[in-house]
Amino acid sequence: MAGMALTPSRWEAAQVASGEVATTSSTELAELPRGWVVTTSGRLSGVTEPGELSVHYPFPVNDLVFLDDALKYGSRAAKARFAVFLGDLGADTAATARQILAKVPTPDNAVLLAVSPNQRAIEVVYGSEVSGRGIEESAPKGVAAAAELFKDGKLIPGLIKAVEVMSAGVTPASH
Repeated sequence: MAGMALTPSRWEAAQVASGEVATTSSTELAELPRGWVVTTSGRLSGVTEPGELSVHYPFPVNDLVFLDDALKYGSRAAKARFAVFLGDLGADTAATARQILAKVPTPDNAVLLAVSPNQRAIEVVYGSEVSGRGIEESAPKGVAAAAELFKDGKLIPGLIKAVEVMSAGVTPASH
């Protein structure tokens, strides 16, 4: 390797996640479950026993995979980001849905299906770049398809069907 000049490598790091920094009191530390610690950066880290799930999702993993596939393929076909929110939407469900859409990456080119089962509310909000591409017609159809399945207690299939119907009705952007 004589005669070769080594140049220092340059690494670039992209931010992959964002979050809020929280502090933990000594009382809260004493209440951590067995196997959990607070790291020097303040992050909580925990382990599980062999054979135990480290994360307990409210739905079977296969259902979440099917929903993820619907979001992925719907987003690709429509060239708009499709997202789903499931939870309480507060007193003004439409306003809350708009606030959630603002937090979605590329909110101007996104469609959010927000569902609050306890409130029996379904909201579809979308960004300005999706407007005029068919979402105005496909959103009500997607909501109707979801509501029909929700009546039978089929939450994940309802979300999937709504995403499929809406994404099929959105014309891809021409940029």
